[in-house]
Amino acid sequence: MDDAVTPNVAEDTPLVVAGRTFTSRLIIGTGKYATYAQNAEALKASGAEMITVAVRRVNLSNPDEPRLVDFISPEDYTYLPNTAGCFTGEDAIRTLRLAREAGGWNLVKLEVLSDPKHLYPDMAETLRAAEMLIKDGFEVMVYCSDDPVYARKLEEIGCCAIMPLGAPIGSGLGIQNPVNIRLIVEQTKVPVIVDAGVGTASDAAVAMELGCDGVLMNTAIAEAKDPVRMARAMRHAVIAGREAYLAGRMPKKRYADPSSPLSGLI
Repeated sequence: MDDAVTPNVAEDTPLVVAGRTFTSRLIIGTGKYATYAQNAEALKASGAEMITVAVRRVNLSNPDEPRLVDFISPEDYTYLPNTAGCFTGEDAIRTLRLAREAGGWNLVKLEVLSDPKHLYPDMAETLRAAEMLIKDGFEVMVYCSDDPVYARKLEEIGCCAIMPLGAPIGSGLGIQNPVNIRLIVEQTKVPVIVDAGVGTASDAAVAMELGCDGVLMNTAIAEAKDPVRMARAMRHAVIAGREAYLAGRMPKKRYADPSSPLSGLI
């Protein structure tokens, strides 16, 4: 192709979190699946390389019951222990210290919730817990509200990924505040990963089209009628959304603009 007409294609770079490089920009969870076997099958279909583990809810060590590690090997996937179900900083810190003792995991996902009804994060408590965890040597990926002010504070204290919610956890409502998500993306130098609220593939694509570095989801896959097929759909959606973001969308217009020029018609 002639250089004069070669399109200016933006080169992509891999997702890098705390020095770890990932090919996939999709992260999935381990809750609400019918079985660990189904979870493992969905993980494979999704192409994800990182999986969140709710330390307080998932069996990692009791050999008398099915264990997650028997179906999803920590040698093959990056385990991301999280603090799901924690409502105080102390509970979150205790949970992650136990995870580090159990599996040597240092890369963690922090979430400190404020109310069981809406499960929005308690941002003051989240910031306090993040500071303590970072001082204790953890690499903290942090679940937060879609607030650019708190997102900046969390980045400034050393969090290695900012994870704003798209909508309340488990709601499947999709990206409710694209303006704030975009503001967070524009100001943040570490990865921005939408966490919570994705319901279907188009929601994941929207998150990626906003410029996010990745998407984390659990319920959207686990509670689909066919979780494995939905996992596959999410894999393609994240790739498509990323490609669209890099391509640069056409401007929105108030009126029609014909695909073929009207001048010179016979």
